[in-house]
Amino acid sequence: MNLACLTHAYPRWEGDVAGAFIERLVLALTARGHGVHVVAPADAGKGGKELRHQVPVTRVRYAPARRETLAYRGTMVAAVRSPAGLLFAASLIQRQARVVARLCREEQLELVHAHWWIPGGVSAWLARRPYVVTLHGTDVALLEGSLPARLLARRVLRGAAVVTAVSSYLAERAARTAGLDLGSIVVQPMPADTRAFGRTSRGGAGVATVGRLTPQKRIPLLLEAMALLRAGDRSLPLTVVGDGPERAALERRAADLGIADQTRFLGELPPAHIPDAIGDADVFAFPAQGEGLGLAAAEALLLGIPVVATRDGGGVTDIVPSNGAGRLVAPDARELAQAIVELARDPERRRLAAEGGAALRRRVEPAAVAERFEAVYLQALQRAGPRHA
Repeated sequence: MNLACLTHAYPRWEGDVAGAFIERLVLALTARGHGVHVVAPADAGKGGKELRHQVPVTRVRYAPARRETLAYRGTMVAAVRSPAGLLFAASLIQRQARVVARLCREEQLELVHAHWWIPGGVSAWLARRPYVVTLHGTDVALLEGSLPARLLARRVLRGAAVVTAVSSYLAERAARTAGLDLGSIVVQPMPADTRAFGRTSRGGAGVATVGRLTPQKRIPLLLEAMALLRAGDRSLPLTVVGDGPERAALERRAADLGIADQTRFLGELPPAHIPDAIGDADVFAFPAQGEGLGLAAAEALLLGIPVVATRDGGGVTDIVPSNGAGRLVAPDARELAQAIVELARDPERRRLAAEGGAALRRRVEPAAVAERFEAVYLQALQRAGPRHA
């Protein structure tokens, strides 16, 4: 079949992490013989058509070059709080809708797959073509904080032939806030880079964590847990991969807790370097709350690293087992510390983590995810009517 992929994040160059998981899905779909045309926003005046890995990509201009900064920076929600930002967001939505409608006519595209209900889902709805919407996390959080967003989302999501979510946690939140039937939402994570995370951890490198250093990730909780282990003569080294607004404060906190000498802050690393940075950890700690999925925890498990996460971690509870290869604990430093030491000291946990990683690999391998979405698309076309099937 021929598809439009509508997203506000899609790689702009080799190594760009923006929407890399969406590109993995697109490339897996094309490998299965489907035609895909990607529609994404321009970035700072860099728009128009390109061919990326033999996939046509149209990057839509929507504002003067210096104002085309809504996408790729993780600041879209904050930007639309200003009148100018709201105006440019409306322009992006409308122009993407026109491009999608035109491509569907000219290239006989049968279905639109919109990632995030806004802005892509709204554009798909306005284009008046059969569409699927995938919820990723930030778009669901927007529903809970804004009545106008909920009213708009209900129209967009109820107009979709199929709604999918990357975790059961997001599906439940979306069903509750948008008034959807939970049973109708397909839960399917995006594909992971299973080739890069193909090795199996040997252990011995202590504790690791990966993520943008923001309050949501709750790294101070992990630092406190590491300090408790040191106080109890069970000290382990800690590797923190990622950057963000909290980094300086976290480094000061590690010093205040007396664990600066055992804590490495590596900053943001290219995705290809992360397996080497964390690959031999004894335990992967993921204390974040309200995650849409928790991709970093999934990647750690692919490496055969036991994972400890918090029960309020959101979608990560779809990934981390409550026992065996991992542990789910309360957001409490003592519980976190106890789980870390138990997972690190038990060789059986590493064997179970390797088994769990192999099972997860089968769920998130790009070809397998593409096959599942192929079934979603066929279902969507059937619901759209005979003319689109």
